[in-house]
Amino acid sequence: MTECSRSSCMLMPALPHTAGKARQYVRWLLNAWKLPSMVETVELLVSELVANAINATGVTEVPEDINRLVGKAQPIYVCISVRPEAVLIEVWDSSSTLPLQRAAADDEENGRGLVLVQALSKEWGCVLLPTGGKIVWCECLIEGSA
Repeated sequence: MTECSRSSCMLMPALPHTAGKARQYVRWLLNAWKLPSMVETVELLVSELVANAINATGVTEVPEDINRLVGKAQPIYVCISVRPEAVLIEVWDSSSTLPLQRAAADDEENGRGLVLVQALSKEWGCVLLPTGGKIVWCECLIEGSA
């Protein structure tokens, strides 16, 4: 029997429910790769990066008639790779606007995503692509490899 690939990408629509689908994808991948101890942290990191991509390029509210979204949802790509010491998470979206880390007020519901990404990852960054869009990425150390 062959082992699962150690790198996988998924094309997803930039819609509000996509963050949940991305978490399911990550949970399945990491369990298949026998890294169940990484699921909770990587799910949270993916969720935050996908939410940023949706906010940058997507439809943030779904209309009652879902058919009104046809042709309006932009794609995002979620890529997960296992390296010797870390899980690499990359999320591409079509926006060239760099993500901004900011301090959210105590009563704000949003604005803490990149603070969480910085706190939970070994390092993170953003690459603008000459072909358009950007990749926001982070590395999460594999437990026991440091």
